[in-house]
Amino acid sequence: MIITKEQDIKGALKQYFGFNEFKGKQEPIIKNILAGNNTFVIMPTGAGKSLCYQLPALICEGTAIIVSPLIALMKNQVDAIRHISDSDSVAHFLNSSLNKTEIKRVKEDIIAGKTKLLYVAPESLTKKENIDFLTSVKISFFAIDEAHCISEWGHDFRPEYRRLRTIFEEISNVPIIALTATATPKVQHDIQKNLQMLDATVFKMSFNRDNLFYEVRPKREIEKNIVKFIKEKEGKSGIVYCLSRKKVEEIAELLQINGINALPYHAGLDSHMRAKHQDMFLMEDADVIVATIAFGMGIDKPDVRFVIHHDIPKSLESYYQETGRAGRDGGEGHCLTFYAYKDIEKLEKFLHGKPIAEQEIGRQLLSETVSYAETSVCRRKYILHYFGEKFDEGGCNCMCDNCKNPREKFEGKNEVYTFLKAVEELKETQKAKYVCNFLIGKDTQETKSYRHNELETYGKGKEHDFIFWNAVSRQCLVHGFLTKEIESYGTLKLTDDGHAFIKKPFSFMLLKEHDYSLDEDDSFTAQKGAATSDEALYKMLVELRKKISKEKDIPPFVIFQEPSLLDMTIQYPITVEELSNIVGVGTGKAKRYGKPFISLISQYVEQNNIERLQDFVVKSMVNKSVLKVHIIQNVDRKMPLDDIATSKGITMDDVIDEIEGIVGSGTKMNIDYYLNEVLDEEDQSDIYDYFLEADSDSLTEAFAEFDGDYDESHLRLMRIKFMSEMAN
Repeated sequence: MIITKEQDIKGALKQYFGFNEFKGKQEPIIKNILAGNNTFVIMPTGAGKSLCYQLPALICEGTAIIVSPLIALMKNQVDAIRHISDSDSVAHFLNSSLNKTEIKRVKEDIIAGKTKLLYVAPESLTKKENIDFLTSVKISFFAIDEAHCISEWGHDFRPEYRRLRTIFEEISNVPIIALTATATPKVQHDIQKNLQMLDATVFKMSFNRDNLFYEVRPKREIEKNIVKFIKEKEGKSGIVYCLSRKKVEEIAELLQINGINALPYHAGLDSHMRAKHQDMFLMEDADVIVATIAFGMGIDKPDVRFVIHHDIPKSLESYYQETGRAGRDGGEGHCLTFYAYKDIEKLEKFLHGKPIAEQEIGRQLLSETVSYAETSVCRRKYILHYFGEKFDEGGCNCMCDNCKNPREKFEGKNEVYTFLKAVEELKETQKAKYVCNFLIGKDTQETKSYRHNELETYGKGKEHDFIFWNAVSRQCLVHGFLTKEIESYGTLKLTDDGHAFIKKPFSFMLLKEHDYSLDEDDSFTAQKGAATSDEALYKMLVELRKKISKEKDIPPFVIFQEPSLLDMTIQYPITVEELSNIVGVGTGKAKRYGKPFISLISQYVEQNNIERLQDFVVKSMVNKSVLKVHIIQNVDRKMPLDDIATSKGITMDDVIDEIEGIVGSGTKMNIDYYLNEVLDEEDQSDIYDYFLEADSDSLTEAFAEFDGDYDESHLRLMRIKFMSEMAN
């Protein structure tokens, strides 16, 4: 039975969906659609967005066209609608997965007036035969789900979405409803402008999901941490997101051998297997899905209790949408993300080769993600600020790691004034990165050409580093002293509050931000990876290393490098065997230098009642040391390193990575035969002597010392020779 618009829509809600009351703004949205108005709905995941167009479609005469981006999403939505009806004909999808017979049946049901909702992919709408067919039947309205796909600034931009308005005009002049769960003010305007619906009634709900706990951890000991975290939530449903298909398979296998009921999901699996795994997760035959970001759009599983990001997403919109799969029933939802700056570098590489404008947008979105990961501000406040919503962090109720474990605060009135004054002096034409470098007095070609080095505030902040000023910029943005001009890819502009602060500065408490500047990999980047988990122990280990280095008259890093000490502060090794499993140690080093270190750590663990990760046993996957063995054997045979790389289908950098790991773990390797081919004796001697006198094994410092005379690979190879001879 079709209910007319005049009848009680609450009666229709009860009849079709079994609910007595609407959630949030569902009722005014539905009334607006039934009144024939263009409607724009911005509603967080789990707030009941789908019902906003499903109920009007069931009430109205004709068929509603629902544009949806994914086949899996369409199938899920169609199945859900069929469950509340006595006929499967009530909803259909039209996409490339259907054969000719199935398409014929869909069209027959629409002509017969049986179908109230037709889900279509944008690609299907462009086909002439489909346009001609839809022109011949009564359409009630058009709905665009996941409307952020329209915007170039959206996280899932789909070029074919930008043609929708033209296609709609060819088919029928009926209202348009655009719906999205993730849209910044810039994206909202872009969507409305493209659809020519600036007149639409906009319904915007708060983006705050107060039941979700947000946490970011340094990306270290990640496999052990993931297994431990999931084991503590035994029997609960969760999703683990990974960037690559390969990593999805690896993590799924790791969880399985540790007794966790997990399944992989990615585009490399055939459609039957993907559908099977998705259904098993929905039916609770599997507790955990390990997936690429292709999984989860529109999956209406209300009791997902945790979402883990093995790799940080490429935008805050993606992050918000993916974490939004958790706790859709209002219950527990823990959102855990592992972060290392190396992941950002990988994502930046994916931008190469794309049009310049697209690269700039991509980098801007990535910079927002970095800021979120590294900030010490309330994470909920940061996310909501990004989506244009003001939020008092007191309302977080310690539902993020930064509010639960607040960072140290300090008086920052002078620093905030200095930063805002610099933005003003630069005439609000520069991005945060430029302003930070300007304040520390970094002399660049751009600074000279604009004569910015002659301005009053140039170099005024050199007592602090880039990371400090970057933190000030973030906190000024979140507090509302600054805004970012999106069209110019992140140019900083002063707000009225910012101008007022410059005129009359007042006390402003800044938060000490997380320091992710120490990474396991010493590459040529300004910002990198991970923080120590136990600063007190770290200082004690550094002092011990210094003492031993003086006794043995060798540089401290020859004994143990910083990543090894950092790993000790997380794993707390108290035996030689445990120490040999620390990153960059190995059996040889553990036996040679380990005794005083494990003695110090044992005493520290006992005195401070430390609960060690080491006591939590994680079964490892099959030892994948075949490549290491292959490299060791062929170096012994004096095979050129580039030939080793070619033979295994890997890069030269990959080979050097492996050799660094082998040598760092205490195994001697003689690569003189290769070094003699690429560097003459005098150059080798210069670099070797440098490492002998250096305070650290930093490649960045070595590169600066030699003023770029040697490339990174030469410095790395000489560091391998030095460490092999001195440390092993």
